[in-house]
Amino acid sequence: MPITGLAHINLTVPPGTLPLAVEFYSGTLGLKPREVPHLQKDSLAWFDIADSGQQVHVAFEKESDLVSAKSSRHPCFKLSDGQALLELRRKVYEHFERGGESAPVAADKPGAEDSGAKGVEYPQRFFARDYAGNRLEFSL
Repeated sequence: MPITGLAHINLTVPPGTLPLAVEFYSGTLGLKPREVPHLQKDSLAWFDIADSGQQVHVAFEKESDLVSAKSSRHPCFKLSDGQALLELRRKVYEHFERGGESAPVAADKPGAEDSGAKGVEYPQRFFARDYAGNRLEFSL
């Protein structure tokens, strides 16, 4: 049976920072929070990606799971069109510049080159790192 899509991706954040995940992933990126299993209420945050059935899960990192702050592992979020991509890039960059606990620690500046590999085979895109250092790609 072929794979038809993603059910979810899981990103990790430092213990105690789920409210920051909600602020960034829901408030800045616009993902819809959803209920998590009752027994995991204070250790997970789940977000729906539109009505796709796909989700982003955020969990606390374990000491043994720590990765380099510059890890290239990442999800890529697909946007509907170039205007939506540009608007989200501006919103993420504004949150980066504004700062705060839930602010991205890095974000590609609107109008500047993206921080990914170069070449004509790459679609329009940009990158950011959330408040916990998770690398995120946004693409057409």
